Amino acid sequence: MTEQNGQSAQLVGVNRADALPKSWEPREHEQTLYEGWVDKGYFTADPSSDKPAFSVVLPPPNVTGQLHMGHALDHTLMDALVRRKRMQGYEVLWLPGMDHAGIATQTKVEAKLKEEEGKDRYGYGRDEFVARVWEWKENYGGTIASQMRAIGDSVDWSRERFTLDEGLSRAVQTIFKQLFDAGLIYRDYRLVNWSPVLETAVSDIEVVYKDVEGEFVSIRYGSLDDNEPHLVVATTRVETMLGDVAIAVHPDDERYAHLVGTQFDHPFRDDLKLTVIADDYVDMELGTGAVKITPAHDPNDYEMGLRHNLDMPIIMDETGRIAETGTRFDGMTREEARVAVREALAEQGRIVKEVRPYVHSVGHSERSGEAIEPRLSLQWFVKVDRLAKMAGDAVRAGDTVIHPQSMEKRYFDWVDNMHDWTISRQLWWGHRIPIWYGPNDEVVCVGPGEEPPAGYTQDPDVLDTWFSSALWPFSTMGWPDATPELEKFYPTSVLVTAYDILFFWVARMMMFGTFAGSQTPEVLGSGTDGRPQVPFTDLYLHGLVRDEKGRKMSKSLGNGIDPMDWVDSYGADALRFALARGANPGIDLPIGEDNAQSARNFATKLYNATKFALMNGAAVGELPAREELTDADRWILDRAEELRAQVDAFLDDYQFAKANEELYHFAWDELCDWYLEIAKTQIPRDEAEASAEEIARGRTTRIVLGRVVDVVLRLLHPTMPFVTEVLWTALTGEESLNLAAWPTSGDTNGGAQTDQEARRRIEDSVKLITELRRFRSDQGVKPSQKVPAQIDFGAADLVQQENLIRSIAKVEVPGGDFRASASVEVRLSRATVDVALDTSGTVDIAAERKRLEKELAEAHKELETTGKKLSNDSFLAKAPQDVVEKIKARREVALEEVERVTARLQDLPEA
Repeated sequence: MTEQNGQSAQLVGVNRADALPKSWEPREHEQTLYEGWVDKGYFTADPSSDKPAFSVVLPPPNVTGQLHMGHALDHTLMDALVRRKRMQGYEVLWLPGMDHAGIATQTKVEAKLKEEEGKDRYGYGRDEFVARVWEWKENYGGTIASQMRAIGDSVDWSRERFTLDEGLSRAVQTIFKQLFDAGLIYRDYRLVNWSPVLETAVSDIEVVYKDVEGEFVSIRYGSLDDNEPHLVVATTRVETMLGDVAIAVHPDDERYAHLVGTQFDHPFRDDLKLTVIADDYVDMELGTGAVKITPAHDPNDYEMGLRHNLDMPIIMDETGRIAETGTRFDGMTREEARVAVREALAEQGRIVKEVRPYVHSVGHSERSGEAIEPRLSLQWFVKVDRLAKMAGDAVRAGDTVIHPQSMEKRYFDWVDNMHDWTISRQLWWGHRIPIWYGPNDEVVCVGPGEEPPAGYTQDPDVLDTWFSSALWPFSTMGWPDATPELEKFYPTSVLVTAYDILFFWVARMMMFGTFAGSQTPEVLGSGTDGRPQVPFTDLYLHGLVRDEKGRKMSKSLGNGIDPMDWVDSYGADALRFALARGANPGIDLPIGEDNAQSARNFATKLYNATKFALMNGAAVGELPAREELTDADRWILDRAEELRAQVDAFLDDYQFAKANEELYHFAWDELCDWYLEIAKTQIPRDEAEASAEEIARGRTTRIVLGRVVDVVLRLLHPTMPFVTEVLWTALTGEESLNLAAWPTSGDTNGGAQTDQEARRRIEDSVKLITELRRFRSDQGVKPSQKVPAQIDFGAADLVQQENLIRSIAKVEVPGGDFRASASVEVRLSRATVDVALDTSGTVDIAAERKRLEKELAEAHKELETTGKKLSNDSFLAKAPQDVVEKIKARREVALEEVERVTARLQDLPEA
């Protein structure tokens, strides 16, 4: 690099430092920067590009939703991936969109209309109600999209999709018909989670479990005469006995062997008989060893009913009221019937024990809050055995790789033991099932562009929201049509999501993706060795965000954190860095306000350090030859290369926490705390008075400093895009970090081998300076006060570092009348160095003695406090062991403090 170019680069840095604000205020810059990036098309993917492709689809958040900490983590990690890939020269598509969220949206809109207009959905009719929901979606839906902008998601907004838009509706109809024609979709009565308030089946993920206070009721079936056949069963849901059809005992239970095959009359229903059956499911050690069987209203009873071909009478209607039992309980709610049935049984003398309270876990509707009713219902199902096998085979064969690998077992547990999937919902908002019924029980599946036969009526149900979401990786790119996007970007490169929806979404995408790949290989491409194409080649599963105590965030605990509060208070960069720094694959992330404050402090440190570097002439230019560099220059460049290699390795393995931890400590501990200080000793304060050698060294230092800051900003950009953008453009004068290249070894140390000797000398210098600073602090020397010191730099091979050591440690060359008043022994790699110092004129003896005497008194007080506790036998007997150990540790520290301060007082000269 020529001298002229070096001067030019230096001047650019200085001018841009003056243009930077005094301090970093995220709210003043972040959104302006983001909208500028979008307007300039930095995030828009080009399927015609000849660059290698990298693609990610955003897990579609609910249209009703708002950004929560789980979203923020998810989005931060995806954004870090795609920003890095853009910098590495890939053509990147990060495709955004939203889910229509059938139950959540319909519930929200219906409640709003009920409050404002006093009508439920039936008061409008289906078409008008659906139109009202679309109106709500356009006006109020998608809050999360604006929040995504606020945290810096670099998605391609031009390709935003919605699970109910025209193209995705066509994709849903296409795959439904393909599955139906292949015999993989059928209609049948099965037990489902039923919401009596919403009057629809709901998925397992929409069921939350709560402990509730119930009652344990023991019922006597059969004769009331102890000498006649009878059995006693216990239940927490006595009203379900209206649908009992059997009593099960264990086959090996000798107490009841003579009763197996006999029948008892139902206490209230003449149309039902209760058959005693034998089944291994029964635990004969639990209770009486006999279990009542209500197949239509209990999952375990349902499975037993299938095994024994039992009748399955449904005793409740869609609203959860007792219905069609022919008893006086018809029309009662579940809760009313629970009391009435128990009282009626008691009147018959069939309650054999006192009813006792019982706390048990009960599933509740996440949306409407009421207890879920397991209920036999006529629903549409996907037959999953063939699909699940393809999804499992794809992972076993390595077509899709799960990160971390430990999550494979959970994946296989699900896909290898999957039950048929209930896909119908009794809602109006969603993809209506494309099945039409004829006058003679004829059933026709109508595909896209097809017309149903005249006189046929369409099934009223809609599809489970997860059905359309399962198509997301390819339907969003135009499937079933062959599009440039599918050709370029499918299969997607990686799916990033939390492990808790591995079954509900990920496994279903794998099933539908491999199935669609087998149906349309000409559109989705061919997989490996004849296997169907997978929807994503990598699957990265992160943990759940929890509070700082590791508890799940919930409204009841009041420990939830709104990520937008952190954006407002600390900035989007701080939110993102706090999350990424804690994101280990598959492991939950505890987080609290301290994490946000630490991340904000880091952003501020980075800003101030870069501004300081610019003020001192830091500039990006061609690196000088290695022989022109000082030990410090070589050390920081070599460390920057080690950092770059470590960060690359960690990010390639989705180790976000480790990558960002390395960046944090290098930037703060090595670049800011040490090299910036060293650089000040290598850059002349006044070039007019400096030698040619000092001027040349200063220019070299400015370039090295600029280069290292440049590399750090580029490495941090994927996680902290805003502050790095402002600083990097100031440093380089370039347009945007979004257009910058990802660092390589050529950007750091030019691919040179690490200079181990330079590294040793700098590490020894740092250790020596640190020990001298500690000694000065112990002696009460003011930070700015210089102290004469005699140091044998030759013995430690630190002759070339003398200037920086003396400058940073504030120890000056002693004069001829030097008399040491203290000494420090520092063990370095090559020698133990004795440093003689004269602190006699730098310390206020009286003030220092007063300060030390105060410290000594506090240490003695701590000794007394801990000593009393450790000599108290009663305390030691009751206190937890970890508490005792902490008190012992406190006592040890106090003893050391007494020893240290006493010695220091003894060393002080008389005032």
